[in-house]
Amino acid sequence: MSLLSDLGDALFPRVCHVCGVPVGGDSPYVCPACLARLPRTGYHRVPDNAMEQRFLGLFPFRQATGHFFYSRDSGLAVLMHDLKYHRFPGLARHLGRIVASELLSTGFLTGIDMAVPVPMHFMKQAARGYNQAEEIARGIGRESGIPVVRALRAVRPHRTQTSLTIAGRRENTDGLFAVRRRDDLVGKSVLIVDDVCTTGATLASAAESLLASVPDAEVSLLTLGVTF
Repeated sequence: MSLLSDLGDALFPRVCHVCGVPVGGDSPYVCPACLARLPRTGYHRVPDNAMEQRFLGLFPFRQATGHFFYSRDSGLAVLMHDLKYHRFPGLARHLGRIVASELLSTGFLTGIDMAVPVPMHFMKQAARGYNQAEEIARGIGRESGIPVVRALRAVRPHRTQTSLTIAGRRENTDGLFAVRRRDDLVGKSVLIVDDVCTTGATLASAAESLLASVPDAEVSLLTLGVTF
């Protein structure tokens, strides 16, 4: 650790974003106890799991999982709020590494050629400073060795999804994304990465845009969290 980092930790000690106890070393953002309490879905071990059911009949895909169950009163919700709105891109990368480390031995990441984060419109990203999905993907890539490729771009801004119905979310994300470099994706096994899957409308729009341009690509889906 650099002298500057040591000084920073001395002046502003790192604490767990969930419970507030001091942390450091291998757990710079969330303590081991809070991390252990985050409920894993185990969906990567379950064919036709509840997340995959959201996409059946919409587009072809190999597999889909959300790693942790997400609810508004959970520890994951605290972490998600901080990594999205309180300028903690390192927290997003850290959680991505945790997810990858827990998936590596299961075969879910086997054969994946690239991780493609769901993009954010440039105006929104400029205001936030980073795209949390891309930071999560970078953490996954750092742990797994899978390259992160910004293969999609958001062609227009869209309103927040929170208050919309399922139909409204689909309409809100329709035609939202476009492929950057088609040749980079031909014949590849692509892992589309996002932060949370609720209805799946954003993930579906990203996957549909990719497959419309590159029909022979193989798509898998991975999110940090997924609603019940």
